[in-house]
Amino acid sequence: MNPKVDAFLERAQQWPKEMAALRAIALDCGLTEELKWGKPCYAFEGKNVVVIQGFKAYCALLFFKGNLLSDVHGLLVLTGENTVVGRQLRFNSVAEIVAQKAAIKSYIYQAIEVEKAGIKDPVVKKAAPAIPPELKQAFERKPALKKAFETLTPGRQKAYIIFIGQAKQSQTRVTRVDKCAPQILKGLGLNEA
Repeated sequence: MNPKVDAFLERAQQWPKEMAALRAIALDCGLTEELKWGKPCYAFEGKNVVVIQGFKAYCALLFFKGNLLSDVHGLLVLTGENTVVGRQLRFNSVAEIVAQKAAIKSYIYQAIEVEKAGIKDPVVKKAAPAIPPELKQAFERKPALKKAFETLTPGRQKAYIIFIGQAKQSQTRVTRVDKCAPQILKGLGLNEA
């Protein structure tokens, strides 16, 4: 047990009991425990297998290579419309976790076997989403904005492109560009402080 994860669970305001229950299961499966990305993360021989996540509506166990797992119990959830690899198991109570303990372990053991076999994810990269015209226009008006955007990681760029491009009306996209510009100029991602 990692003392950093102990401290994390002591401070957790949402889902502390559920996270502790998931932690016990992950450790019982022989995974090593670290705190990565500010969350309890469990690995097999140095390779990340699962991470415990707390959200408003649920507590989750995210499988890094969840798309390679056979969903024999029909419990794995795609984490978002743009997610390709990760899959989650979602819970709302300790009782739910206890009731599904065997299934949770079966998914973890399956994920460990994926790592033992050295299976690489055969992800086909999607074409990058098109930059919305309103963002292109802002780049023309403010070259510093374009330069700052280009220094962002591809994932951060994609998050901004999706957020801005999802707006149906041009005026809303312009408003989103204006809202995001200070973050971009600071070199920060969409949801970073």
